[in-house]
Amino acid sequence: MKAMILAAGRGERLRPHTDMTPKPLIQVGQHRLIEYHLLNLARAGIEDVIINISWLGNQVRDILGDGRNYHTKISYSDEGEEALETAGGIINALPLLDTDRFIVINGDIWCDYDFTGLTNKLLDKVAHLVLVHNPEHNTGGDFALENGLISNIGEDMLTYSGIGLYSAELFAGTKPGKRALAPILRKKAEQNKISGEIYNGKWIDIGTIERLAQLRSFLS
Repeated sequence: MKAMILAAGRGERLRPHTDMTPKPLIQVGQHRLIEYHLLNLARAGIEDVIINISWLGNQVRDILGDGRNYHTKISYSDEGEEALETAGGIINALPLLDTDRFIVINGDIWCDYDFTGLTNKLLDKVAHLVLVHNPEHNTGGDFALENGLISNIGEDMLTYSGIGLYSAELFAGTKPGKRALAPILRKKAEQNKISGEIYNGKWIDIGTIERLAQLRSFLS
């Protein structure tokens, strides 16, 4: 199985850290943020990794290289000067993914999730999302989970972790270009075509300087 790490974002809310360093390369504890994903993927036996790049993308290439230091094989999907957003980035990378199903991970999260659970999952829907309990910055949640299926509304709303197992079918008929992922997921959720699970382990969305500080404190 292949995996894609979304790493093309500008990281506006993490400025000035991201003025000279792309967000995935920010040092957090012993490793750079994206290195935790690479190491966790390798431990799960996932060796082929695609990383999309845009802002200061050459730094990502120069530091991560071909992936051999992480026991992976890295390919890069270069989006140029303007990132294509989440769905646009995935669609642009489909020729590199070249498989019916693949894992997608947001580059600006930290978690101790075991990706082996996704590699062994039989995907009978167009996507399978990993949800977490709502953090303070997203108390309203994103999706509900009922009988293993993702829905847009429900009594107990949960937050999308930024980790999912996707099929190429999810993007069928969607034109390339700059576009968000959420509308696509919500449309398929209405059709009961997305399954999900709840993860109760450690997870942090590194979207702000304050949450970056929280992660550094936790890892120290």
